[in-house]
Amino acid sequence: MTTTHAAAGDAPLHDPGSGPPVAALVGQGLPVPCLDGVRRPYADLDAAASTSALPAVAERVADVLPWYSSVHRGAGHKSQLATAAYERARADILAFAGRDPDRDTAILCRNTTEAVNHLAHRLRLDPADVVVSTAVEHHANLLPWARVATRRFVECGLEGTFDLAAVVAALDARPAARLLAVTGASNITGWLPPVGAMIAEAHARGVPVLVDGAQRAPHLPLPPEADFVAFSGHKMYAPYGAGALIGPRDAFADGEPFLAGGGAVEFVSLDEVIWTSPPEREEAGSPNVLGALALGTAAAELPALGWDRIAAHDRALAQRLRGGLAAIGGVRLLGPGLEVATLPIATFLIEGVPHALAAARLSAEFGVGVRHGCFCAHPYLQRLLGLDAAGTRRFRDAAVDRDRRGRPGAVRASAGIATTIQDVDRLLEGVAAVASGPPPVEYLRDAGTGEAWPAGFPRPAEPGRGGSGESS
Repeated sequence: MTTTHAAAGDAPLHDPGSGPPVAALVGQGLPVPCLDGVRRPYADLDAAASTSALPAVAERVADVLPWYSSVHRGAGHKSQLATAAYERARADILAFAGRDPDRDTAILCRNTTEAVNHLAHRLRLDPADVVVSTAVEHHANLLPWARVATRRFVECGLEGTFDLAAVVAALDARPAARLLAVTGASNITGWLPPVGAMIAEAHARGVPVLVDGAQRAPHLPLPPEADFVAFSGHKMYAPYGAGALIGPRDAFADGEPFLAGGGAVEFVSLDEVIWTSPPEREEAGSPNVLGALALGTAAAELPALGWDRIAAHDRALAQRLRGGLAAIGGVRLLGPGLEVATLPIATFLIEGVPHALAAARLSAEFGVGVRHGCFCAHPYLQRLLGLDAAGTRRFRDAAVDRDRRGRPGAVRASAGIATTIQDVDRLLEGVAAVASGPPPVEYLRDAGTGEAWPAGFPRPAEPGRGGSGESS
């Protein structure tokens, strides 16, 4: 195995030639053990799944933690402080989305998935109502609508894209659509649909729009003209379990809320309930105060870093990542061509190497963290892989058998504000090595999870309990 690091001991945490990140993150560069005995700084190329915390986010949570208390209706000093901090976070989250606090509200929840489920309930759709969506969506923006409405899909081609004309055709089909629900950026290819034009076409036909902003929010401003947006803190450097659904306040002003319970009411008897006003109407139970503060802090920090600066960093990383992978023999890059601008996300296959084995080798031999599988977007990946009906049936049958070793899938590398060109180059070096020959040791596979790992190599143990996150 070729490596640019020393043959033994700890590799240096910083390479003088590395490109500067936009910001550092908590835990960045922690050394991890590799097969050859070298402990390399972890190259985290899994930002599309979840991100580490911005230092300002971690500091905000640590500062408020001693003053934590239940929010709203508490007369005590700590409760008053916690309530003020919680509502300030809500205001920062609304501002991040470019919304008018007099017209719109931010409902604080766990993540994008919960937010879309919340909206699917609150729109009070009939099973005959049509929700227009696309084949590009994450499951979070597919499955909730199947429970409450009829779905009409905009298809994509083998490159995983569609054009505005296809969206217009779906909006003009009959019966008329009640909602357009579309992603702001693909979590597999990083492709950016023409969201602004799609919203304009929908609004011209009187159709409201939900934008799933989970992948877009860490990279680009959210479209303020969308009726509803949903996003998650764990993808935007606030991994404390909070997300947001943002929309017009009057959309939540009547009808039963998604969750029923304490804090959402003005009056309750054994026979009657009078709900309070939004957003409290939609946040029954004790909220995740620290998660909200984390999300609010990230919502203030990201624009302060500069969207132009973040976009320039993303472009440089995307070009190096996607162009570098496409240039490696035996590697197939999924998604649009290199001439199409995307987020710094690249999903690929290595000829003759199962995706789980490729990801395991990148981790164990190079200290590079990527993701593999289907990325919670099965219909989209099936199209990117070019699966025919028989291939899709095999995919389904493997799922029914609960044996994940033979499931179709791919490897995804994704970057963020803390990623350096050095990180990308280490990935490319590792992919080239994996594509060029067999692994240096035997790798085992688990049928239940589909994961691979090198035989005899210690598997990671739980961090924070007297250990460093690796087995003894």
